[in-house]
Amino acid sequence: MMAIQRGRQKALATFLAAAFILFASVLAAQSGETFKARLSPVPINVSMLSTVAGTGSLTATLNGKKLTIQGTFEGLRSPATTVQIHRSPKGIPGPVILDLSVTKAEKGTVTGTVDLSPGQIEDLRNDRLYVQIQSQGAPDGNLWGWLLK
Repeated sequence: MMAIQRGRQKALATFLAAAFILFASVLAAQSGETFKARLSPVPINVSMLSTVAGTGSLTATLNGKKLTIQGTFEGLRSPATTVQIHRSPKGIPGPVILDLSVTKAEKGTVTGTVDLSPGQIEDLRNDRLYVQIQSQGAPDGNLWGWLLK
């Protein structure tokens, strides 16, 4: 009888250990890779100095090929119009690759979930993607921030 009870206890302990390992791996897969960006004004030319202003920050989480972005911004001199992800090395303007959602105001949120291609995932991991908010007064870009690990 004691041997059967010990066998059951050992089987239960083995089952619980396996369940814990499985649960931990599921949590790790769900948490994904995290990237952050600090959004700041980047005037492209001197004439933009009077139109670009504000600050913001955002967090991006990559789970598989799905990138989820959430952030906030404030202090724009005119309402935000669009927000996009661009591809380029740090500090250099680049082409738009994806659109996100933005609050159409001087203060608000940036949100979005997009599927990335393998090349875009590589760009993300190598600091070659940035988020740019455009506003009515700065249609060529008001706030920019590179997504960094």
